[in-house]
Amino acid sequence: MEASTMNALYGGLIIGLSATLLFALAGRIAGISGIVTAAIKPGSDRAWRWLFIVGLLLGGFAYHYFSGAPAPQLARQSYWLAIAGGLIVGIGVRRGSGCTSGHGVCGIARFSKRSIVSTVVFMGAGIVTATLVNILLGAF
Repeated sequence: MEASTMNALYGGLIIGLSATLLFALAGRIAGISGIVTAAIKPGSDRAWRWLFIVGLLLGGFAYHYFSGAPAPQLARQSYWLAIAGGLIVGIGVRRGSGCTSGHGVCGIARFSKRSIVSTVVFMGAGIVTATLVNILLGAF
């Protein structure tokens, strides 16, 4: 197998193991939007959430540092397009009661019908949106 295929396999295994451990040890779903939202709100259980977020960020840096793989290139689109996209995704996360990690990783693993439908809808919407942006704006 190619190195990129193996990296994807190892990354998926680590994500699955992390989600499983968080659920088994703390009874929490590894939904990033929920973790981030609760981390910025006052409350008593914020410490583990911040550690989780820092671990996500450090994991990416550690991978590139130890593997020698080049860091991803920054997108050449405008920052306003990225901000608008982020806001649209944020609205979708709130309307859909979760994000790709909560529904796609954890919800599907629990055979949640709502999560399966949500994942199909946001993956389909993402594919259609990326295709239309590419066709109409030549952005990719």
